[in-house]
Amino acid sequence: MSFDEEWSHVRGQAAAMRLNGVPADPGGGSGGTSDYKVTSAELKAIGNEAQELFHWFERDAFHAGAQTDAAAKSLDGDGFLTGSAMWTMWDTWRGQAETLLSACAHIHNHLEDTVTSHVNREEVLVTNFSMSTIDEHFK
Repeated sequence: MSFDEEWSHVRGQAAAMRLNGVPADPGGGSGGTSDYKVTSAELKAIGNEAQELFHWFERDAFHAGAQTDAAAKSLDGDGFLTGSAMWTMWDTWRGQAETLLSACAHIHNHLEDTVTSHVNREEVLVTNFSMSTIDEHFK
């Protein structure tokens, strides 16, 4: 079997694959292949944007923390209820900011791992196809 024949066979199997019982092409319009394609470069670019947002937000999200704490303590000390409200607001902001930072890091790491695993999987496929071609010569 030639490389092209074997590759065509593997692509045919992949086109018929079902995930969670859903056909590979639920819309039925593209003959079993998806019209949506993403390259490793695009995934890397999205991951890099998430990483850039992480670094920008990490730098800028917490700069008012010390001043907010001081103001809240001062207001509390003077008997104003807004001091505890200010502290509650800051605590809520900090929690939401940390959640966003975690999401950005997760997106970046996941996309970086996706690109790396895709490259590794391609190397395995190329090696396997090369081995099947070599095996033909020993038959």
